[in-house]
Amino acid sequence: MTVRVRFAPSPTGMFHVGGARSALQNWIYAKQQGGVFVLRIEDTDAARNSPEWTEGILSALDWIGISRDSYEGPYFQSSYADEHRAAARRLYESGRAYYCDCTREAVQARTGNQYTGYDGYCRDRGLPPGEGRALRFRTPDEGSTVVVDLIRGEPTFENKLIEDFVIARGDGSPVFLLANVVDDLTMGITHVIRAEEHLPNTPKQQLLWDALGVKPPVWAHVPVVVNEKRQKLSKRRDKVALEAYRDEGYLADAMRNYLMLLGWAPSGDREIVPWSVIENEFRLDEVNPSPAFFDEKKLRAFNGEYIRALPVEEFVAACQPWLAGTGTIAPPPWQPEEFDPAAFAAVAPLAQTRIAVLSEIVPNVDFLFVATPLIDEAAWTKAMKEGSAELLDATVAAFESVASWDAETLKATLEAVGAERGLKLGKAQAPVRVAVTGRTVGLPLFESLEVLGPERTLTRLRAARLRLF
Repeated sequence: MTVRVRFAPSPTGMFHVGGARSALQNWIYAKQQGGVFVLRIEDTDAARNSPEWTEGILSALDWIGISRDSYEGPYFQSSYADEHRAAARRLYESGRAYYCDCTREAVQARTGNQYTGYDGYCRDRGLPPGEGRALRFRTPDEGSTVVVDLIRGEPTFENKLIEDFVIARGDGSPVFLLANVVDDLTMGITHVIRAEEHLPNTPKQQLLWDALGVKPPVWAHVPVVVNEKRQKLSKRRDKVALEAYRDEGYLADAMRNYLMLLGWAPSGDREIVPWSVIENEFRLDEVNPSPAFFDEKKLRAFNGEYIRALPVEEFVAACQPWLAGTGTIAPPPWQPEEFDPAAFAAVAPLAQTRIAVLSEIVPNVDFLFVATPLIDEAAWTKAMKEGSAELLDATVAAFESVASWDAETLKATLEAVGAERGLKLGKAQAPVRVAVTGRTVGLPLFESLEVLGPERTLTRLRAARLRLF
């Protein structure tokens, strides 16, 4: 048997990080087993679907390393409508499903409880197909359905507690439960690796597989991903869009390494490991079924480690989208002609050790490429204390007469200026940094001044002095 797994997202919004985790787990499992990864776009919700969301799915998978030439598909669920309807007919004709014209209000009136499920009223009425009549699956009255799950053991569901559920709406269109089963059956899916939230649907789907005369797939329900409050990650509340992390400057290698740790860990006391280690060591039956905490602070730290591990040339190349802007990344505060690649290359090694996401490169280097620094008013107020005007005057005079414009000379010169006023270097350089860069924090000051050059440095120091009048 060739292992065939599938990833089946809906094109109704941004790509969820939990979905990315499931996609990676499916993809790795298929590779380990010499199997096939199938991409199926579940696009039957016409009111919410959009072609750009489909392209977004493909693009997001590309970004985390699941390239378009590495899987089968994409297939579109809407293309299998005939198969869905045929399966519904088979279930009806075999007596495994029946038509029902009950409304929610009618069920509630009979049961006297709005929370009680369907009461089986139409089971033996023998209604034929008709407008407004939904098709319900006839669940067994006795026994239980055992779901053999590679991660969760054998969850058991009493059949009498599973109501006769709808498999086709009143207009004849199949619901998710049936369409999902028929698609998996049609595509020969052998293993379904998906999020824990789908586990309650699994006994119903397994009953459908059995009723259609086909052995169900192997199930594996990976843990739900939660936030710091242990709430399931929500698009409305939490930062969950993979594209948002990509555009903020998270590296794909860092992201996919971190995603694979949501419920699983490589051998030894380590977390940041080469992707080849993850591909070799990942085991579905070792996934922890407990909820997995998506810790953005930890992801950020991961990303910083990956950034620092890049060769400088790769770091420079990785920064380019933020240095120029793209369709989804805002342009920097300088004009394209103002950007100096040589100047950026000179400070890139300094910036690489200080940023955790690539978008942070812009505020670290913008002072090099704008005509005047972008002053942070809070930083200005904090740095420009009493005596700062005189300090800036003395610094200008001292810098004008240095023999060599290099970081060591500039540092020694400002250190001497500060000492004459009873200031240590840290206090002396604060007004100079804000005057030149606009901020109190950033790249090492003197290396920055060396790259900025004497003319622009002195111009900014004089401008800051005038602002203090």
